[in-house]
Amino acid sequence: MKHHMSKEIQLTYSSKNTYSTLNELTNHTETIWMAFHGMGYLSRYFIKYFKDLDADKNFIIAPQAPSKYYLDNTYKHVGASWLTRENTSQETENVLSYVDAVWAKEKPKQFKRLIVMGYSQGVSIATRWLASRQIKCDKLLLHSGGIPNELEKGQFDFLEGSTRVIFLYGKHDPYINVERIKLESTKARMLFNDKVEIVEFDGKHEVYTDYLATL
Repeated sequence: MKHHMSKEIQLTYSSKNTYSTLNELTNHTETIWMAFHGMGYLSRYFIKYFKDLDADKNFIIAPQAPSKYYLDNTYKHVGASWLTRENTSQETENVLSYVDAVWAKEKPKQFKRLIVMGYSQGVSIATRWLASRQIKCDKLLLHSGGIPNELEKGQFDFLEGSTRVIFLYGKHDPYINVERIKLESTKARMLFNDKVEIVEFDGKHEVYTDYLATL
């Protein structure tokens, strides 16, 4: 009697994905944003949160998570996810090389200020991308999401002294409780030392658009 042997095999292939931008890149542009959406978003909808920023001075790049899925059983609304617990390190590699491609295509030759923002699940991509590619930024906004546990002390030492890291969350966020805040702020302080500032706002698990303008 033959035993059935199941194998999982890995291969490499090339893939295409979209991303979104908002406003035009001109000589008047001051701030470039790399904004990573949360789970269940598409970049073209997520980027609308930035529409109240001064269009002359801000250029926003919103990468698109590669895995699309239907958000509910009406099969109308589509969202996307960056990673799952399945094959995470391989998927992370794929996502980061995609982000590299977006950045290489959109990065201006010179710019005054770079703000990297991760919202919810996007925090894990923003922090992994900065750490592994040693991307220097002026501000890192960690908005309502968790910092990956595999990141270690020293991995962000390349950041300039002037870099500000803001850990921002809503005080009525159902995903964030006192324990979680303690855990995340401990992680943030371990990684970013005195660069980190913790900001709470009166809201739920949502993008705090009023705060974006203050950056």
